[in-house]
Amino acid sequence: MRFKLIVLFALLAGLLSGCGYNLIQINDEQVNAAWSEVLNQYKRRADLIPNLVSVVQGYAGHEKDVLVRVTEARASVTGIKATPELVNDPEAFAKFQKAQGELGGALSRLLVVAENYPQLKADANFRDLQAQVEGTENRITVARNRYIKAVQDYNISVRTFPNSLTAMAMGWKVKANFTVEDEKAISTAPVIKFDQPAKAVQ
Repeated sequence: MRFKLIVLFALLAGLLSGCGYNLIQINDEQVNAAWSEVLNQYKRRADLIPNLVSVVQGYAGHEKDVLVRVTEARASVTGIKATPELVNDPEAFAKFQKAQGELGGALSRLLVVAENYPQLKADANFRDLQAQVEGTENRITVARNRYIKAVQDYNISVRTFPNSLTAMAMGWKVKANFTVEDEKAISTAPVIKFDQPAKAVQ
């Protein structure tokens, strides 16, 4: 009798270890951790924007349109409730990604406008904020790449057999991932034109 129980427990343990439950849980935790880091970096960027807008406004107050767009884009981003459940809702995730993309675009336009104001570019506060924004954009890229990899691992674990049976039984589905809005545009090589031919070195 005891031998039969041991064999039964060993058989159950073997079945459970092969069902992928633990692997899916591990991958899910990695997705959550990676997502938290993405949010952390996006929040860092959003926190820098009011100070940056304030400094730019001091020198380029008449660039009202650009300043308003950045402020509105930031308000749109901070208005989205970015919970861990967001990654399980493709529609909400796409809305979040779009809002972040609009904020990034508005922020880029603000920094381009700043190039037209030498006094602003010379301001120590502006230079410091610009460096922080650029550093944060790099951190966002790294965090997004880690998230993309974590989601890839998770999605593979819930779609491959026999894990897919466990995922189906538990109601686990693939998670949303970052995408490129206009893949055709980025796949086209940029056209570089020079207005004047380069002068020969004497």
